[in-house]
Amino acid sequence: MVKIYLARHGETAWNRDGRYQGALDSSLTERGIEQAHCVGKIVAKHAGDISVAYVSPLGRALQTYAVVASHLEPICAHHDDRLREVSAGSWDGLSLDEIDAEWPGMLDGSTQFDWYFRSPDGESYSAAMARARAWLAQVEGTVLVVSHGLFGRLIRGAYLGLSRDEALGLPVSQDVVWVLITDPLERWRRTYSELRSS
Repeated sequence: MVKIYLARHGETAWNRDGRYQGALDSSLTERGIEQAHCVGKIVAKHAGDISVAYVSPLGRALQTYAVVASHLEPICAHHDDRLREVSAGSWDGLSLDEIDAEWPGMLDGSTQFDWYFRSPDGESYSAAMARARAWLAQVEGTVLVVSHGLFGRLIRGAYLGLSRDEALGLPVSQDVVWVLITDPLERWRRTYSELRSS
């Protein structure tokens, strides 16, 4: 049985300010720390069988994991570069208004879900999705994952076999834990659910 408890990092200063972080970083806000505590309580209540944690090496994910882990019994944690957020290259750290001012017309026709992939030097959708699929293919046992908004969408999209638009349209709440379960005896049988604090 493969069981993945997937969480996004808590709100950061740049989330609050409308800046896309990508490969760059900003610290959790007070709200983000509260969200991380919420995730920790959810995991502690529902996921006592976790054997290992995989965490993006970016600071906001590490900060979130530290808070989440304070609610759990000690487990082995690995920093996994494949779980890092999708980088928009030169657009990392910028707001949509700043991008539009510096690269006029590049965002024309984009949506709130796909504009990241308009960047002239960012990671492509296909490369990021391949990274998500490669990570999923090697997971064993019951694991906790702390990653990011966009990359978390890709993990869930790859797991569910969704189209690009469907995957990019998935919700990215910061106080939720998504559960992905695969039965090894029936590889086609998959369960996908969402845990919220009660």
